[in-house]
Amino acid sequence: MAALAGSLPSTVYRLKFLFPHPAIPCNTRTLFAIHKLHQQSKQRNPLVWGNFRATFRPLSAKFSAGQLNSHESQIGKASNGDDLVILGIETSCDDTAAAVVRGNGEILSQIVASQADLLAQYGGVAPKMAEEAHSRAIDQVTQSALDKANLTANDLSAVAVTIGPGLSLCLRVGVRKAREIAGEFQLPIVGVHHMEAHTLVARLTDKGLQFPFMALLVSGGHNLLILARDLGHYIQLGTTIDDAIGEAYDKTAKWLGLDMRRSGGPAVEELAREGDPESVKFKVPMQHHKDCNFSFAGLKTQVRLTIASKDINAQIPVSSASSQDRRSRADIAASFQRVAVLHLEERCERAIEWGLNIEPSIKHLVVSGGVASNQYVRSRLDHTVKKKGLQLVCPPPSLCTDNG
Repeated sequence: MAALAGSLPSTVYRLKFLFPHPAIPCNTRTLFAIHKLHQQSKQRNPLVWGNFRATFRPLSAKFSAGQLNSHESQIGKASNGDDLVILGIETSCDDTAAAVVRGNGEILSQIVASQADLLAQYGGVAPKMAEEAHSRAIDQVTQSALDKANLTANDLSAVAVTIGPGLSLCLRVGVRKAREIAGEFQLPIVGVHHMEAHTLVARLTDKGLQFPFMALLVSGGHNLLILARDLGHYIQLGTTIDDAIGEAYDKTAKWLGLDMRRSGGPAVEELAREGDPESVKFKVPMQHHKDCNFSFAGLKTQVRLTIASKDINAQIPVSSASSQDRRSRADIAASFQRVAVLHLEERCERAIEWGLNIEPSIKHLVVSGGVASNQYVRSRLDHTVKKKGLQLVCPPPSLCTDNG
């Protein structure tokens, strides 16, 4: 255990960063519903994870602590946490999202505006184009969330907004809208860390999920394995040293000529069902590294070289490919997916062992983030988790992808 402790990254705590003045807490019981906000309003601070300060610096330069001001007197609107009504705003990447959530975890509304056409046009996220799309959609999305909940901004207790990590051009659209609503209706603003939101969203749908638990966060930009010991108290066991698994899915989809309007992950998963997962012998990344970190850059290179060797033309959509060409693409998709997820399985198995050494009472592994919508990922990780005597917890797909 002493050797293990020496190899673990330091614990990640919440830090007081954006709000040097008395601040609205981010002690979230659900995604944006604040646990005991009224009672603890003067004791908690907004969260920042380990490298969040560097991630958020470009945005914090645009929006000062004074601009992202809290209004603690407004907390008194709710007599207890269950009475709170929170508007959540999310613009960290390519989805413009808003939701209204009660303090007891009830989701009153959830609206997401996709940028699928832009993804198909540019073959991925173009930050400036994404920012402009957010700016066009944000007013309608937030108003639709309130309308669907049969509420007005006067009924809100606070506004929660993603403040990072993410694309700074996109993040500032959401922050600007949150400031606008909070300023007009004298509401507090809750700054939310994107990855903690992914970690805790499972508690919306699984009321029995208690600390401590393990979490695997898998998306287009992040791969994280953490031990969640309590709200705001996390130990990072592993992260990617280069690319995230979602990025690998997206690039594979693009190189195979798949429809990117659904994003790369669902497109690869669907085509992989037609292929032989053992047909291409891709190497599993980092098998000689006995840690919990991830790497997908090398696997991406293997996929790209294999596609080139089979003379697959990505300009020809898979829907127009010959039957033989389609089968080749399906085999590559299935083989890529098998190895990419096997890499997740191996890292999760080791992380669970480490986590149980630290917190023997762990009973759950939460898998969240956009890639957690993948059914193959869920089925394989469920098998891995059960081998270790734990239970897999996955939010519904609509709560795995970016949302309010």
